[in-house]
Amino acid sequence: MGAGDNGTGPAARTVRSSIELAPESVFPFLGSADQNLRELEKLLDADIHVRGNSVTLTGRAADVALAERVIEQLVALTGHNRVVTPEAVRHTISMLTEGVSESPAEVLSLDILSRRGKTIRPKTLNQKRYVDAIDANTIVFGIGPAGTGKTYLAMAKAVQALQTKQVTRIILTRPAVEAGERLGFLPGTLNEKIDPYLRPLYDALHDMMDPEAIPKLMAAGVIEVAPLAYMRGRAQPLSTNVLTPTGFRPIGELAVGDSVIGSDGKPTEVLGVYPQGFKDIYRVYTQDGSSTLASGDHLWSVYTRDDRRRGKPARVLETKEMIGNLRAAHYHRYELPLLGAPAQFAARTVPMDPYALGLLLGDGCLTGSTTPSFATNDPELAVALEAAIPGILLRRKSAVDYVINRITSPGEVITIANPVMRIARDLGLAGTRSNTKFVPRDYLYNETDVRLGVLQGLLDSDGGPVTQQGRTCRIQFTTVSGQLRDDVLFLVQSLGGIAYERTRIAEGRTPGVAKGRPVEHRSDAHIIEIRLPAGVTPFRLARKAAKYDADGGGRPMRFIDRIESVGTEEAVCINVAAEDSLYVTENFLLTHNTLNDAFIILDEAQNTTAEQMKMFLTRLGFGSKIVVTGDVTQVDLPGGARSGLRMASEILTDIDDVHFATLTSSDVVRHRLVADIVDAYGRFEEENRPQVAPHYAGNRAQRRAAGRGERR
Repeated sequence: MGAGDNGTGPAARTVRSSIELAPESVFPFLGSADQNLRELEKLLDADIHVRGNSVTLTGRAADVALAERVIEQLVALTGHNRVVTPEAVRHTISMLTEGVSESPAEVLSLDILSRRGKTIRPKTLNQKRYVDAIDANTIVFGIGPAGTGKTYLAMAKAVQALQTKQVTRIILTRPAVEAGERLGFLPGTLNEKIDPYLRPLYDALHDMMDPEAIPKLMAAGVIEVAPLAYMRGRAQPLSTNVLTPTGFRPIGELAVGDSVIGSDGKPTEVLGVYPQGFKDIYRVYTQDGSSTLASGDHLWSVYTRDDRRRGKPARVLETKEMIGNLRAAHYHRYELPLLGAPAQFAARTVPMDPYALGLLLGDGCLTGSTTPSFATNDPELAVALEAAIPGILLRRKSAVDYVINRITSPGEVITIANPVMRIARDLGLAGTRSNTKFVPRDYLYNETDVRLGVLQGLLDSDGGPVTQQGRTCRIQFTTVSGQLRDDVLFLVQSLGGIAYERTRIAEGRTPGVAKGRPVEHRSDAHIIEIRLPAGVTPFRLARKAAKYDADGGGRPMRFIDRIESVGTEEAVCINVAAEDSLYVTENFLLTHNTLNDAFIILDEAQNTTAEQMKMFLTRLGFGSKIVVTGDVTQVDLPGGARSGLRMASEILTDIDDVHFATLTSSDVVRHRLVADIVDAYGRFEEENRPQVAPHYAGNRAQRRAAGRGERR
């Protein structure tokens, strides 16, 4: 035993100390009706006497030293223009007796948000550490009992981030399962059913922002408050096609582990598939005639003209946010991103050189009723075709007509098939005419060089550069085959380009002239205007390539042109592994369902399932923060389901940029009885866990799950 412990050591001697306060600090220090002084006398062992602006402390040396430090910190608080309250006194003493390194005055003077004279700040050391963690980490879990300020402080940080333009939106959500209610059995509309679950979030929001501004921000999508099940509903109808490495598939057929094509053209894994039930669906059109279906809350990555000019990243908007706001003056307001690189498909073996196939689809005759032929004004193309297909010889019949003969050897039987027709039969092209030609699937879903070769052959034979003074060069292609038109659109879009299509109806058109005779138009003509990204060469024919290179091809751009409601359909949303979360849907449109530049708060997270928690966390987008709050002792999940919050605290603890902040009863900032109640319940549950009555501990499965969680 030390000398100070037997009542005779230095620590036991009575000492006296005097502190002189600045006159302006006396009243803030004492508090209204000396309430702070009474709190100090109750919590400190040293005797405290105040006369004028002099404070005298008497007692054991250790007690006097502690009292001096407490008074020093409280006076420092008054210097920060902070009102000292009995609560601040209690927290200051608590921090100093715990021996923490942080200064209580600094902890209690950290302002987060001020509105109409009310300042929101942390009131305990753990709360400050929680707030600091939100600043320092992308994902923060705030775990602790009710009344510790988990949600309120997270909300304050969210509003601060929005006001300082660190984020562009706030998303507030919580699972609607408390007390076991089922939404479908509650009276009223959907909003009336879910509002009680969301009321704490609304109340906190109204404390921190102008109430008149909140409805406008919510209508504009800047603030979104929704139950977790509805918040995730960035969805497309089950029948909507998305691009996979083997072709387009309905999104409703996808499963976790499948792959889709991302914005970089590469396959990306599907991490989650979430049925959404029936939702309001819209068709989103772009100015090039492309379109796809999506729900009203589906997310789109878009650029404005100012974004492009200032080099800013894409912003994320919901479908419904853009309705009625698609034009800025006479310009389209929202530009969609295009593929950053050609879509990647697995290599397939093909029987004919891709460029040669493109030439034949453009200007070849494969009807099978005669020897295959080729027509061109450019002998360069005839030479290229002959060189690309082994075993053939092009025999010139006229200035533009060539017959494609098989190279024969002496003694060969004459019945050997022409190589071109043999391959055409294998590909299903034999017997096709100008209005029925198509690109075989093995060429469409193949490596980039194969697709580009087919397109170059088509453009060299039946397309060409179109120039206008003072403008970049565009590419034009014409066909009377509806299927070939669609295939060319696919080739162009799969390479990262865009294509506009228009149709000239055959009926009523002025006849053409061939050898001095009128020729009626039998089929509609489809004219496609094409823009390809830099680095994709559209022509091999020298004269066309030179013309194109002289003016440049410009930058392909895609803008949202109109959005139309199409009714209600059953929908699903997917989550993909791509860093930007973009995936390719119909017509090679890029869309996604994560949340960029957002501050997202998941409240009451102890009532999420493991699947819901994974879904929520993997929605994280660029420039976003997530704060997850909950109390693992208050799980209301039915049927003994394991809490997603408990599982996250076991799975994610070692991941960088993910922080777990724990708050306790000492951080309760409601009525001080709340802390005592929390502690009393904690002691009771700990002492009576094995034999606790069912109406205290929930069902048996819940008790087993809770026990497993605590043993871990």
